[in-house]
Amino acid sequence: MSPRAGRPAPAVSFEDRMATVEFRVADEPHITVDGDTCRGCTTRACVTACPANLFVPMADGGILFNYEQCFECGTCYLICNTAGAITWRYPEGGHGVVFRRS
Repeated sequence: MSPRAGRPAPAVSFEDRMATVEFRVADEPHITVDGDTCRGCTTRACVTACPANLFVPMADGGILFNYEQCFECGTCYLICNTAGAITWRYPEGGHGVVFRRS
């Protein structure tokens, strides 16, 4: 039986949790966002669903996206209701998010 069994996990701040994450950024993005397609979107579900807050609505109706700190969860791809707006694949080998145990 684990020594932690039956006890709640200790509270960890967001900053401390993020200190255990490393982003190995590839030259090519693993997610691409078609800004023209996004201009017609009325829900902007990706903006609120992304746990890393990487989708930013622009004044012209498009979406600004930065893949460098992506958790690779695929939530944006799954929640997007506009066909072709988001293209998602796993990063090339040796790149992407790395979670370390603290």
